[in-house]
Amino acid sequence: MSVSVESASAEFLENISVGEHRLHADEPVSAGGQDAAPSPYELLLAALGACKVITLRMYAKRKGWSLQKVQLNLSHSRVHAEDCANCERTDSLIDQIEVEITLQGELSAEQRQTLLAIAEKCPVHRTLTSHLRIRTRAAP
Repeated sequence: MSVSVESASAEFLENISVGEHRLHADEPVSAGGQDAAPSPYELLLAALGACKVITLRMYAKRKGWSLQKVQLNLSHSRVHAEDCANCERTDSLIDQIEVEITLQGELSAEQRQTLLAIAEKCPVHRTLTSHLRIRTRAAP
């Protein structure tokens, strides 16, 4: 898998190439961008949401369950890691992603609970919650 990101002509607008697909990222106006495309965090949420929906649909199809539609709403925020014991310190904040899932279809309560558990096991979710190493180096 290879993704390429290159700066575009606008201040923070970036061109993203994923195989034959073309995407863009930008920052909101409040951060100095033009809001011409989703922000990097919005793209991260989109990747997580897409993976969860695909995982749920694949699982339901394999089980023969009547899952008609899945809708996710995701948000990202920085929250206090402790009960505000050190609220003035910035290192007391952690990243938190909230995911709200709506499942449509003729599903039993048990099937719905199983699908919620399966959503936690999508590959992108597991990557984000695992010990992740990112190595950055200069190109030759």
